[in-house]
Amino acid sequence: MSKHTPSLFISHGAPDIILSEHPAVAALRALPARFPRPGAIVVVSAHWVDEPIGITAREQLTTIHDFGGFADELYELQYPARGNAALAERIEKLVLEQGLHAALHEHRGLDHGAWIPLKIMYPEADIPVVEVSLPAASLAHAARLGEALAALRSDNVLVIGSGGSVHNLRALRFDGRTDQWVLEFEDWLLETVEGNRFGDLIIPDRMPRVFRQAHPTVEHYAPLIVAWSASGHRHPGKRIHHSTSYGNLGMSMYAFE
Repeated sequence: MSKHTPSLFISHGAPDIILSEHPAVAALRALPARFPRPGAIVVVSAHWVDEPIGITAREQLTTIHDFGGFADELYELQYPARGNAALAERIEKLVLEQGLHAALHEHRGLDHGAWIPLKIMYPEADIPVVEVSLPAASLAHAARLGEALAALRSDNVLVIGSGGSVHNLRALRFDGRTDQWVLEFEDWLLETVEGNRFGDLIIPDRMPRVFRQAHPTVEHYAPLIVAWSASGHRHPGKRIHHSTSYGNLGMSMYAFE
């Protein structure tokens, strides 16, 4: 058994995925059995980008329904996870040691990029959670954030980057088809992560021609960089799930041990 808790990149998809039996839901449900039960969870979500880097510091986290236009049932769901103020303070210190700026947030709860996958994975909400924002500055800063969180893995803290392997909401399809450019990007991502080419993720000249089509903005891509950096980004990751939702929404997931 590894001395360190793995870090994970998960694609959380659209909020209503939690009401479905999509293959990604089954994959999320199965994840806890693959790894030791963590003592705490740190999740970096695509839906919180802030400068300085934000860190939830309250002891009882609220459930943020930061979306609109879905079934009433979705807004009734709650994820009453406990926070961990001591862990939040430790994260703040680790982030500052990386030369980044950080701020504790005593009133913020969990956005849907955090609570929806966690509710599928750990429905009892009995593991303390701290959410950390993405840095607004650059993908290089996302890598430094992951490096800051790396020390937590030796203390049985599960670091999760929650985003999307492909995220272009203007390109969603409702006919069951997936466009070729999505498959091309997913193939590149697989080859890059399992081929141990971390630099290719953050150096623009090494990115594929379809990158901006797959990610018009980078907030759903950056959590992958955080998750890999949290493992030290010296060893390849492993794709543990691959599917699409709404045709072109990438739902791939990766583990870094």
